Amino acid sequence: MRILIADDHDLVRDTIMLFLQVEAGAEVAAVGSLPEAVKAIKSAPRFDLVILDVAMPGMNGLESLRQVMAMAGGQRVALISGTATADIAEQALAMGAAGYLPKTLSAKSLANAVRFMAMGEQYAPLEFLRAAQEEAPHPLVQRLSGREMDVLRGLVSGKANKEIARDLGITEPTVKLHMKTLYRKIGAHNRTQAALIARDQGLF
Repeated sequence: MRILIADDHDLVRDTIMLFLQVEAGAEVAAVGSLPEAVKAIKSAPRFDLVILDVAMPGMNGLESLRQVMAMAGGQRVALISGTATADIAEQALAMGAAGYLPKTLSAKSLANAVRFMAMGEQYAPLEFLRAAQEEAPHPLVQRLSGREMDVLRGLVSGKANKEIARDLGITEPTVKLHMKTLYRKIGAHNRTQAALIARDQGLF
C-alpha cells in the first residue's frame, strides 16, 4: 500500500507517517505543500491513497481536492484537518473523495481508516456526519438550488461567467440564467451585490 501525505506541520506529518508505517505497514511518502504533492503524484508510481491537509500552503479547499482527484493516475484522495467543519467533510464525500480524517483520530483508527480508503471505500467519522445532518441549513441555502449555489460560489470567488461555466461544465447562457434566478431569490441586483450578500451572511 503506497500512501502520500501532504501536510505542512512537520510534527503532525512525521507522526502520521510513522503511525501508517507501523500500524498499517504502508509505504509512505510525505510532502509539505500542494505543489509538492502534485509533483510527487506526477513523478512517482501510482499512490493507493493521497491525503491532503486542508490548510497547507497552496491548498484552496475543495477546489484543490477536485484538481488532485482529476489528475492522471486516478489516485484516491482524502482530506485531513484539525479545523475543517462537518460541512466540508460532507462536501468532500459528495465530490467523491476517499474520505475525511480529523487529526484527533487515534493511531489505530487512523491506520484502519487509511486501509479502508485504500481498498476503495469512503470513510468519515460518524460524529462528523451526524453533526452535519444536525446543523440547521443556512437561510440562503434553503432558497437556492444546488446549481445556483455553485454559481454563487463562483461569483464570491470573483470568477467570470466563462470560468464558472467551465468549472461547472455548463454554458455561459445557463450561468446567466442561474444568476438571474439567484439574484431574485436573495434580493440582489447584480453580481457584486450578490457576492456581498453571500459574504455578509457568512455563506462562504
